[in-house]
Amino acid sequence: MTGHSDQDLDPEDLKIVTLARAARARTGAAESAAVRDDTGRSYVATTVALPSLALSALQAAVAMAVSSGAGTLAAATLVTEAGTVSDLDLAVLREVGAPAGITVIRTDPDGTVQSVHALA
Repeated sequence: MTGHSDQDLDPEDLKIVTLARAARARTGAAESAAVRDDTGRSYVATTVALPSLALSALQAAVAMAVSSGAGTLAAATLVTEAGTVSDLDLAVLREVGAPAGITVIRTDPDGTVQSVHALA
């Protein structure tokens, strides 16, 4: 799916898109992300760019989930102006994705869905 409104997403996926968009708007970060674990809990983060620590928004969201005890993740969303999800971010998602795979949603800042795919 590409170039669709976020309204085309299922309600649980729409929730994490909305959370990620709100975090980006609130902080002014370059990117934001949200992940949902296999129990339905959501974790939201933005890009971390400190002199001593740099994390992408997806890496930060995954770190929050893992440090909160999430076993596996079912879905992830990235709000970005970039044209792709980085290979490193995809690798992190594969490490914690559910055995059946993880849904990865990339939107632009206005909420237009740029891509949705299952990552095995």
